[in-house]
Amino acid sequence: MTVLKKVLVVDDDPDILDQVEMVLKANGYDVATANSAANGEEFLISTQPDIVILDLMMEQMDSGFVLCHQIKKMYPNMPIIMLTAVRSSTGLGFDAKSPEAKSWIKADCILDKPVRTEELLNSVRKLLQV
Repeated sequence: MTVLKKVLVVDDDPDILDQVEMVLKANGYDVATANSAANGEEFLISTQPDIVILDLMMEQMDSGFVLCHQIKKMYPNMPIIMLTAVRSSTGLGFDAKSPEAKSWIKADCILDKPVRTEELLNSVRKLLQV
């Protein structure tokens, strides 16, 4: 029996939440969702997913960064993908690849919204090493 990889998706946009959930479930993942950073954190207290996908800006402008820090404190090796629309709305981008950025961003991968399905799935597979 194959055990499905568990993914937690945290986003305050119900359309994005539904879209990402549908894509991941169609590709064989066990998906849980949370519509706020607070609900995501509450979920993480009782359940440890294999990977977390979260939005940068939810209740507060920095909710995604704060949740990333909290997740890494709870589960230091848990991969995190951050989704953001900051680049399309401001022109500013984040890069989680440089050592300096990794020291404060804490996400393992940052993807710009709207995220392409293959880009999301490839990032999930890469971080889960499947």
